Amino acid sequence: MEITPQIIEQCKVGNQQAYSQIYESCARGVFSSIVRIVKNKEEAEDLLQETFISAFQNISKFRLESSLFGWIKKIGINKSLNSIKKRKLDWSEREIENISIVEEDEQWENIELEVSKVIDKMSLLPEGYRVVISLFLFEGYSHKEISEQLQISESTSKSQYVRGKKKLRELLLN
Repeated sequence: MEITPQIIEQCKVGNQQAYSQIYESCARGVFSSIVRIVKNKEEAEDLLQETFISAFQNISKFRLESSLFGWIKKIGINKSLNSIKKRKLDWSEREIENISIVEEDEQWENIELEVSKVIDKMSLLPEGYRVVISLFLFEGYSHKEISEQLQISESTSKSQYVRGKKKLRELLLN
């Protein structure tokens, strides 16, 4: 279902049907982003509810300059990242040393990739790797944005990404 400006305006004035239409249109995609970050389904469900509560409470601030789905998804990602930060995840501060991205990318050529298999194997990654890979690959964040969101250095984001991709490749080959 398409979310029209009229539905958004109805939501802004408290129309329950508009709330339902927006939730039904966006919840699945937002949930996918959240669960990739936090891994735990129950926590992701709680964060999804918090996301929509926050979105609906702040719907008057939404401007039609961007997509409503993107706006709500960003709220969900931020709530997920806040949840991760509360766990005080231990980020390795080691710098990337002589990692050749080109050589590493060539190692992926012989792996048959299915989205469901990749997502399944990603759930087995250590949290730091999984979070950075999710934000970088699936959500389109830059390493600079990831470092700001997670309060880590840009090099830590890059090293978590490279190490995570290496570990994911090993998991996919097994």
